[in-house]
Amino acid sequence: MSRHTLTVSKRQKTDPDAVIGYDPPLRTFFIQAFADADTEMHELWLGTALEEYPSLESIVSAARTRGYDLSNLSREAIVAMIKESSTPTPPSIGEQLGIVR
Repeated sequence: MSRHTLTVSKRQKTDPDAVIGYDPPLRTFFIQAFADADTEMHELWLGTALEEYPSLESIVSAARTRGYDLSNLSREAIVAMIKESSTPTPPSIGEQLGIVR
């Protein structure tokens, strides 16, 4: 699983330590931003379901639709995530048993 730091903004607030990456077992991109220090929950947390965001473009679009702006993601990080997402991942045991869908 890759994890890359980026900046996420919404209205007057900014999270310079937001994380975006690719989760091979779920075959989805994910993004986490604006963590609550007490609960460790995130205001923005996308990409928690199997094949939810299969492309980098789809998760960026989903975040923007919700009013979030993404910035400061390096070209190297983008290339690394796209490369990771293009590597085939076989179905997990949970998928094979019908537990994960």
